[in-house]
Amino acid sequence: MSIHTPPAGAVFRGRLLPWLLLAPQLAILALFFFRPAAEGLRQAFHLADPFTGRGIYVGLDNFRALFAEPEYLDSIRASLIFAGLVAGIAMALAFVLAAAADRLLGDRPALRSTIIWPYAVAPAVAGVLWLFLLHPSFGVIARLLHEAGLAWNPLLDGTDAMALIVAAAVWKQVSYNFIFFFAAIRSVPKSLIEAAAIDGAGPLRRLRDVVWPLVSPTSFFLLVMNLIYAFFDSFGIVDAITEGGPGGATRLMVYKAYRDGFQAQDLGGSAAQSIVLMALVGVLTVIQFGWIERKVSYARS
Repeated sequence: MSIHTPPAGAVFRGRLLPWLLLAPQLAILALFFFRPAAEGLRQAFHLADPFTGRGIYVGLDNFRALFAEPEYLDSIRASLIFAGLVAGIAMALAFVLAAAADRLLGDRPALRSTIIWPYAVAPAVAGVLWLFLLHPSFGVIARLLHEAGLAWNPLLDGTDAMALIVAAAVWKQVSYNFIFFFAAIRSVPKSLIEAAAIDGAGPLRRLRDVVWPLVSPTSFFLLVMNLIYAFFDSFGIVDAITEGGPGGATRLMVYKAYRDGFQAQDLGGSAAQSIVLMALVGVLTVIQFGWIERKVSYARS
């Protein structure tokens, strides 16, 4: 007696049906992703007229002008600092919160859900909230800092402005990281933690030597996602809080591309900046997969 084993995947009788099912998604990708990307790539090599859209081919002149501009080099430096701070702080806080929630809250989803509320807030709204809290004139937290004798003015000081947008971005992103870290920590076998406790390892050592290595795949995934968030999704926060100031201290690459393209009407230069931004994030992602992923331990069944 033979047992029929069903196929692993879906089987279609004709070749047309799978394409028909994919057609809506392919149309959305073509209309809102591939077509704008192709247009941006074309404009990066042209000097375009902002009124007619026509342009002349200039080759790599837009890129040469870009890297000869000190302001653009400053934006690259600011973006790298911002991305490193946001990714590092947001992941560290999320891991600590997830470990604490697993230990203290247990199976009480109503309490855990309050931690992920900030992720539902739009970036521009998050920026406005933090601006109201830390505005040097009427911010509640800023007033406490002044009473403590600390100089704080993100409207005039570039370091304070960078700290403000980092705080807003971290607050916005830490909830996203918490969801993944909490799920990863909950999936760690309790027998391993109990064995470490029997061997005399304290809570912090169990967290460092047992839990952290087992959630390293999640950490690697979140590192990639946080860097992408910091480079691309930080526009709303910067626009709402500092608009790239003061003195260009918070003029990130994504915000400079917007300003040059929509305000200065430099379509070719803005498109070239978009290509450089995508290339930079791509290089960082390749480096992460080539170097950091080697240290990631994937569990095997």
